[in-house]
Amino acid sequence: MLIKRPIPKAICLFFLLLVAGCVAQPAVRVEVLPGFDALFDNQKGWTGADGAYSLPLSENVTLWLFGDTWLGDTQNGAHVNATIVNNTVALQHGKPPSEVSLNFYFGRTSIDKPGAFIWPADGRGWFWIYHGVLTRQGLYLFLVQIERTEEPPGSGFEIIGTWLGHVVNPEDPPDHWQIDRHRIPWGNFSSSANTFFGSWVLKQGPWLYVYGTTEDVVAGFHHKYMILARVAENRLSEFDQWRFYVKGNWSSDFNEAERLCGGMANEYSVSFLPSLGKFIVVYSENGSSRNIAARFTSHPWGPWSGPVDLYQCPEMSTDEDILCYAAKGHPELSAAPDELKITYVANSTDFYKMAGNTRLYRPRFIRVRFKGAGSR
Repeated sequence: MLIKRPIPKAICLFFLLLVAGCVAQPAVRVEVLPGFDALFDNQKGWTGADGAYSLPLSENVTLWLFGDTWLGDTQNGAHVNATIVNNTVALQHGKPPSEVSLNFYFGRTSIDKPGAFIWPADGRGWFWIYHGVLTRQGLYLFLVQIERTEEPPGSGFEIIGTWLGHVVNPEDPPDHWQIDRHRIPWGNFSSSANTFFGSWVLKQGPWLYVYGTTEDVVAGFHHKYMILARVAENRLSEFDQWRFYVKGNWSSDFNEAERLCGGMANEYSVSFLPSLGKFIVVYSENGSSRNIAARFTSHPWGPWSGPVDLYQCPEMSTDEDILCYAAKGHPELSAAPDELKITYVANSTDFYKMAGNTRLYRPRFIRVRFKGAGSR
C-alpha cells in the first residue's frame, strides 16, 4: 500500500530554489564580419592595436580608443619601418563598412617622433585608454597608468594607478582636444592584486555605472571579479560622490565593493539587449582565453547569470604562442535589437611572431544574435 507523507518544507524550498536557478539561457548565433575587420587592415600609418574600446560621440560618429599601437608600414604581411606607441584614438564616420571612413590620431615626442596620444601628468610610465562616456560636461576617458617592471625581462609591467581624462572640447578633432587629467583615488595596486574602476561605463537615466575589477592572485593565477560604482552623470569627476555597490546598498567605501561575478577580465563591456530585456556583460574568460563569454541580468548590478559561451576564437588553435583577449561589445554599432557586435584581439607571446604577422594584434569582429530569455 502506498503511504502518502507530506514533503518537509525545507526540501520544498530546496527544489524551488533549484528550479529558480535553471532559467533558460538565450540561444546565440554567431557570424564573423570580414567587412569590419578590413576597416583596420591598413598598409601604412596605424597598422594594429589592442584595447579597442568604442563609444558614440553622435548618431554617426564613433570614437575608438586603443592601447599599444603599431605605427609605420607593412610589407608582405609584416610590420616594417614601424614603432609601437602606448595609445591612439580614431574617429569613425558612418556605420556600415561600405560607408565608413576612419581617421587615426596619435601624438608626437619632444624630438618629433610618433608618440602616444596622451601621457600621464606625473610623467610616470604610460596610459592604456579604457572606456569613456560623453556627458553634458564633456567627454571623460578612463586611463590606466602602467609602469614597466624588472620581471619578466623585457616584457613585465604593472598597473600603478588610474586617471580620469576630461576632454572639455570633444566637438573638435582629437588633435585639438584639451584634456585635463584627474587621479582617481579609488583603487589598490600591488604585485599581489589590483582593484580599479574604468573597465566600462554604462549610462542609465541620471546615473553612470562605472564597472571595475578586483582580483586574487593564487599560485600566479589572477582570479578577477566584477565590482561596481555609481555616480550622478553630472558629477563624475567629483570622486567623493561615487558610491560602491554592496549587498543591495551603495557604500562610500570602495573597499566594501561586492564581488558580483568571477572569471572576469580587466576589459569588458556592459550593455542593454532590447530583444531580451536584459543587460549583458561580454568578456574574455579569465582575461585571456579562446572563450568569449557572456552573463545576463535584469539590473546593472545583477544578480548575474552563470556564464554562457558565445564564441571560440580560432586563432589559438593555429599556434601555441597565440593568446586571445580584450573581448567586448560595441552596442553603438549594433544595428538590430537582437544583436551585439563584439571585438577581440589575437596576439602572440612571441614578439617576433606578432611583428611578422599583421593579421594579429588588431580588432577582429563577430556579430552575435540572441534569441530567448536571458537568466537572472
